[in-house]
Amino acid sequence: MFNSLQDKLDKALHNISGRGKITEINVAETVKEIRRALVDADVNYKVAKDLTKRVQDKALGANVLTSLTPGQLMTKIVHDELVDLMGGSQEGINLSGKPSVILIAGLQGSGKTTFSGKLANFLKTKKNKKPLLVACDVYRPAAIDQLKVLGGQIGVPVFTEEGSTNPSTIAENGIKFAKENGHDVVIVDTAGRLAIDEQMMNEIKSVHYFIKPSETLFVVDSMTGQDAVNTAKAFNEALNFDGVVLTKLDGDTRGGAALTIRSVVEKPIKFISTGEKMEALDIFYPERMADRILGMGDVVSLVERAQEQFDEEEAKKLHKKIAKNEFGFDDFLKQINQIKKMGNMKDLMGMIPGVGKAIKDVEISDDAFKHIEAIIYSMTPDERRRPSIINTQRKQRIAKGAGRKIEDVNQLMKQFDQMGKMMKMMQGPQGKQMMQMMSKMPNMPGMGGMGK
Repeated sequence: MFNSLQDKLDKALHNISGRGKITEINVAETVKEIRRALVDADVNYKVAKDLTKRVQDKALGANVLTSLTPGQLMTKIVHDELVDLMGGSQEGINLSGKPSVILIAGLQGSGKTTFSGKLANFLKTKKNKKPLLVACDVYRPAAIDQLKVLGGQIGVPVFTEEGSTNPSTIAENGIKFAKENGHDVVIVDTAGRLAIDEQMMNEIKSVHYFIKPSETLFVVDSMTGQDAVNTAKAFNEALNFDGVVLTKLDGDTRGGAALTIRSVVEKPIKFISTGEKMEALDIFYPERMADRILGMGDVVSLVERAQEQFDEEEAKKLHKKIAKNEFGFDDFLKQINQIKKMGNMKDLMGMIPGVGKAIKDVEISDDAFKHIEAIIYSMTPDERRRPSIINTQRKQRIAKGAGRKIEDVNQLMKQFDQMGKMMKMMQGPQGKQMMQMMSKMPNMPGMGGMGK
């Protein structure tokens, strides 16, 4: 996510690190590199110029902060300006109305239909809503089929009117169906085009007029560069939309154009989407995104994802098993499944401060756990329950059944043993003391208010 921009900003800020003091000359050099990094990442030139001018003015006027090194000071100034560029604070989705009606708009290929499914899943699982998806793309039959498949995956019904060519009528009938069947949110997926045209704009304006949505979201492909900004302006003039959704942020994208949208159309970015999994949708927090762009990680989002998968009853059972030395491979599998549900592995690791930079060129597959699962599933129920009985002969059988080498089984056994010892230690007095110390730690810069 924004790897290219992150690398170049890191190099620009590195130039001023270690300097004895901030001077007009080294500030000018650093600001020039920052501006170049932003423009290379497809940030609008005028926006980049204005941002770096503010950075320069603040840096030269901040010599009272003698307690910070120049590198830290410059990073904080750039961080604050990036936060302002992206909107300052997080803005939620408007769910007023009975039912709430959310209109999804954007060009074809921007990820509207996939986002519609993700949003329905988000509202169902995290907001305890009963959503209905409405298929209004009358030009692309594959879009209707895709929405049906996505709805089936997440257990959300999809309203369609086969043969109808009037999206406004379909949307109105979908809302009527929602009222009659107890759905409190209606998500209307509309048609896109390969480019903006008059027919498209008139049609989406007509749908908007007839259904009067409580929320209109513009979906933009983060990889489309400055065209994304121009498209956003055209849609905003037609619809006066309420917020922006950035999709495909996991791709090899410069991403700067997407960040520019906020300052150009003056509408908040509300969601970011990565990957194809229905769970891969995040609320957009400007401060957390600035943290990630500057390589500070995003611990708060990581903790929130972990908490979503946390089951208190299961945790109590696990606690007892660890205390009695009964932690087995079945329990290990449950932990793996919880991690997998948290999202893309590389994205998760990138949230850990300092790790994102270290793994930017490393390919981390979402199938990283497959060989571990294969080894565990090759064990008998008794072996999974009592790992201590696994001897060399059993290891050979397990390796053969999993299609792996015996060295892989040995490595897994070693890692499992180390994990068990660490978990046991965390339950002792030292572990509890460490957790208490961590809970009393003050907020750190770039941590997004973890202690709040």
